Parts: sequence; C-alpha cells; structure tokens
Amino acid sequence: MVRTRQKPAVAGETPLPPPRERILAVARDLFYRHGLHAVGVELIAEAAQTNKMTLYRHFKSKDELVVAYARELAAEGDKVWQRLADEHPDNPERRLAAWVDHVEEILTNKFERGCALANAAVELQPGHPARAVIEEYKQSKREHLVKLFEASRYRNPETLADEVFLLFEGARISIQCGGRGPALRAVHMLRDLLASAPRDA
Repeated sequence: MVRTRQKPAVAGETPLPPPRERILAVARDLFYRHGLHAVGVELIAEAAQTNKMTLYRHFKSKDELVVAYARELAAEGDKVWQRLADEHPDNPERRLAAWVDHVEEILTNKFERGCALANAAVELQPGHPARAVIEEYKQSKREHLVKLFEASRYRNPETLADEVFLLFEGARISIQCGGRGPALRAVHMLRDLLASAPRDA
C-alpha cells in the first residue's frame, strides 16, 4: 500500500486543494526557483503532500507536467492583456500606460528572477512540446503590442513592438543574470522610447 504525505484534516483548518492543483502549484514554485532539470518528481510529490503514484495519475510524465506549467503561465499572461482591455476598453493610450505600469511592477519586484517561460525555454530541447506553448505565447505577446501601438496611432507599430519586446525581455534576462540595476532603468528607457516614437495626430 502506498501512503501519501497528506496530513489528516483537522476541524477548523482549511482543507487542502485537490492533488492536481497542489502538484502544479508546487511545481511552479520549484521550477521557477531552481530550474526544470534540478527539480525531480519525488521532490514535487513530497512538497505537494502526495506521492509519485498520484502525481503520475494526473501527469503521465514530468514532461507533461512541464507543459501544464507552461500553459498555466501563458494563460496568466493572456489574462493581463484581457484585464487591461476590460479596464480601458475605449482608451488605448491609458491601456498602454497601464501596461507600462505593469512592466514596472514586474521589474521592481524583489522576487523577480526573470521570465519563467524564458527560463524554461533555455532548458528545453527544441522538440519539447512545452517549447511550442512558449513560442506561441511570446508571438501572441508581440501581436498584442502591435495592436496596442496601432490603436495608439504609432506610425511604425511593428518596429516599435519589436523594440519594446526586446527591451522588456532583455531586462528580465538581465535580472536573471544578477543585473538588477540595468533592468530597473529599462522602464525609463521604455517610457522615453514610447514618448519619442512618431505618431499620427
């Protein structure tokens, strides 16, 4: 009989989330802090207060868990764009300003250690299914920027999207490599870039 590490419920305590949720939440934390290769399924199962049998019941392999990890991160990124659209449906300039504020929050967060999806992509082989999820999300992010710049009447939205995308992504990579100082200046560079880029009246 395989015993789990789940503690018995105690009156008055909040019950634990379902095993799949716990496993994915723990995997997210461990993958982000330590990397994909450094974290094994045994550690994930133990930290999630379950066992490998239960983990494999929900995720057939570690690779499948990594794909679920990437999909969840991508979905959260998509929700940011939806939130900005909901908050500023008829004002693209305010939506853009809110997105820059969002970027600033990310780059100034003391717990930030780079983009989780970019970090994962570095460790994945070219044919890994999670890479397709990451590449699709990054392309979608660029397309969101293009549409936002078009709506804000920038003359060269495609070029500007590339410049902004590289600036933001580069800043997060800089943080991952220990260079928080240059990354903190990225927000000022971003605002200057947007202020100086040509726009139609």
